[in-house]
Amino acid sequence: MTDPEREETYDRFVRLNLKRNYAAHYLHGMLGMTGFRLINTPTFVPAYLYSLTGSDAAVGIGTSLQQLGGIVSPIFGAAQMEVRKRILPISVGLGLMMRVQILGLAVSGWLLTGSWALLFALAFLFLLGVFQGPQRVAFQYLLGKVIPPALRGRLQAWRNVTGGLIAALLSYFAGDWLVANNVLGNGYATTFFVAFVLTSLGLSALQILMREPEPVSVRQPVPFRERLRDFPALVRDDHGFAWFLVARTLAMGSRIGQPFYFLFAAMVLGVGAQDQPVEFGKLLAILSFAYMGADTISNLFWGYLSDRGGFRSTFVISMALNTLAVIALLTAGSLLQMVAAFAVIGAAQSGYLMASTNLVMEFGHRHDVPMRMAISNTAEGIMGALAPLAGGILSVAFGYPAAFVATLACVAASLVVLLWKVDEPRRRPPASEK
Repeated sequence: MTDPEREETYDRFVRLNLKRNYAAHYLHGMLGMTGFRLINTPTFVPAYLYSLTGSDAAVGIGTSLQQLGGIVSPIFGAAQMEVRKRILPISVGLGLMMRVQILGLAVSGWLLTGSWALLFALAFLFLLGVFQGPQRVAFQYLLGKVIPPALRGRLQAWRNVTGGLIAALLSYFAGDWLVANNVLGNGYATTFFVAFVLTSLGLSALQILMREPEPVSVRQPVPFRERLRDFPALVRDDHGFAWFLVARTLAMGSRIGQPFYFLFAAMVLGVGAQDQPVEFGKLLAILSFAYMGADTISNLFWGYLSDRGGFRSTFVISMALNTLAVIALLTAGSLLQMVAAFAVIGAAQSGYLMASTNLVMEFGHRHDVPMRMAISNTAEGIMGALAPLAGGILSVAFGYPAAFVATLACVAASLVVLLWKVDEPRRRPPASEK
């Protein structure tokens, strides 16, 4: 069979299974992201770590360890995926291991207290990052194989909207009832268990419904060290991709201040975790709901904007919004202003996630998609690991505003790089294979 015939067979498989695979990714994203948002929002995990220690440094270390775990693992994972015709089994295995870490967070929270609870929480966050790194590559690669580029934005928009609505309501319920009333002895642990259940249901839906095509060709296996030698060429041969890496890495500078957004809001509003647990839980519920609600609603805008104008435009606007949001948070003095700031932060974050994870797939040759995603995620992970540590040091030494100013500098620099150096891949002349 000739290459054009293989391409036609591949495209026919994608068309015939599009509805089924669309549903699989929709259900996986809706249920999976609902649970993971409870873990990845700048509210529950930072508040949990702070409740164990009362230390800003511990919050920064926990966030940093999760990112640190995902620095090298994407590259190892991508090296395995790019030489295989089917990667769904690998994807499901990685997804399962991520969910085990969330269950570990819940169980350790129920059974342990004090320094032991903190030690196990940090270990599970690190391992979550280890498996999350290659898992992100795997699932985005799967999506790229079965969903055409012009449909990816709206798919992710609708799955994020429905999943986000559930997550927003659940986050309010978790903060206002589970955490405030210390349900089952530890409201945070109970929240993490709910996240485990939801993410597990999403993974099951993907495994049952997904139909994966065999690619036209795959890379020939080579020793890992030899594959590493190709990295400079992947970056050097596409200046747009190279500058995208710079922009994405700078964008992760938002993690300098992000773990401390909620703690800053609680401090400004005079709500303490120890002396006012009910009020603290209610504030956690309100700001989590604002963050996730805006994240949810904005996905429709981001999705359709990305399908029509490309993911670069979404990246640019989300960075501009993030800059405005951090300024609003710094100057907020009332609950209403804090809610507005968290809402804009949530909207900006959803745009960034959609743009950064999809734009990388549109550079270069299809063979190199897994490794481009791995390089991108690793670069992001390095900054994601260093940024919270820097934020913790700045917060302890100079206060939360110092960490937020550093965040502003990184996000603004990312915006400048995007505007002046990163082109829109969809406007390039058609390549022989994409």
